[in-house]
Amino acid sequence: MNSTLFDMFQGLPADPVKLPLFGSPIPSILIILGYLLLVFKVGPDFMEARKPYNVRSAMLIYNFCQIIMNSVFFIMGTHYLFVKKTYNFRCMAMLPSDHEDKNADRLFTYFYFLNKVTDLLDTLFFVLRKSSKQITVLHVYHHALMVLGTSSTYYFYGPGGQYNLMGYLNSFVHAVMYSYYFISAWYPQIKNKLWWKEYITKLQFLQFVILFAQAILTMWLNPGCSFPRALQYVQIAVSTSMMVMFGNFYYQTYVKAKSKQQ
Repeated sequence: MNSTLFDMFQGLPADPVKLPLFGSPIPSILIILGYLLLVFKVGPDFMEARKPYNVRSAMLIYNFCQIIMNSVFFIMGTHYLFVKKTYNFRCMAMLPSDHEDKNADRLFTYFYFLNKVTDLLDTLFFVLRKSSKQITVLHVYHHALMVLGTSSTYYFYGPGGQYNLMGYLNSFVHAVMYSYYFISAWYPQIKNKLWWKEYITKLQFLQFVILFAQAILTMWLNPGCSFPRALQYVQIAVSTSMMVMFGNFYYQTYVKAKSKQQ
């Protein structure tokens, strides 16, 4: 029987192991509130009478670390999802507590969450560089959602499950994206010549198409899957919102811009 939203609130937290910042959604909520305050109020006020800071060295280190972290997540995900085949893709329900890969699943979820928290730093770089045009609704929405979504899902449902595919795809996209950022920061003179920038947006769009299809197909082909129906609907809603926003970003940035140049 499919779990309901009410069932998910019973016996919380869902996982007995309490990890730092991960025992409840409250730390994540406070982090995001601080993030929004910094990005939209404290940061702009601080930078108002100041010249943009040169944060190139910090960005290079940050981007390089992000490439390494996301590559490790992707490699680990490949091992557990496709080599070891820990999950059945027809129904990626949470692993039982006595499963041999339970701790690995838990740690993957936790370190992925920490990585989403460190993702917030790139917005800080935008603020310090006074590059407000890059702080878009899509940018802030995506960052805030990933932090809040990961911690909330862990608290209400537990680690792993169907959302592992989301983390897996997202890690690959971010490894590619931060590689572009690293090269752009290291060689700013060739930034506009990197032809694959446009394809990063297509890759981001594609990941949400896959996640949308996963939720729809799981409910359609395997309606008895124990992964909560409420989380299936959340996945559909989030994927839809992301497809709309990334689709609009692609249209405005590449399609519409190119038509004006012709």
